[in-house]
Amino acid sequence: MRPIVKFSEDVVPIGDLKVNPGRVLRRVGESGRPVLLTSRGRGVAVMQTLPDYEAAQEERDFMRAVLAGLFDLEEGRELSLEDARRRLGLD
Repeated sequence: MRPIVKFSEDVVPIGDLKVNPGRVLRRVGESGRPVLLTSRGRGVAVMQTLPDYEAAQEERDFMRAVLAGLFDLEEGRELSLEDARRRLGLD
């Protein structure tokens, strides 16, 4: 389960990142939470650890594939298990 973002703690002005990037990176790594970078009070980017980014990307890709499959079912684009095995050469 992912940590909950705490905006009261996880907002960093981009100027702070420029002054001490190591401190901001340590904060992300130690807390396990992403940090919202702001410029002039507006969110401009999110910083997170690479493993967290990769896990989130895999989750998004999986969900897109599930939705595409559900859409295919609704449109009547489906194969029987026998047809799928034949197409994949698993007979």
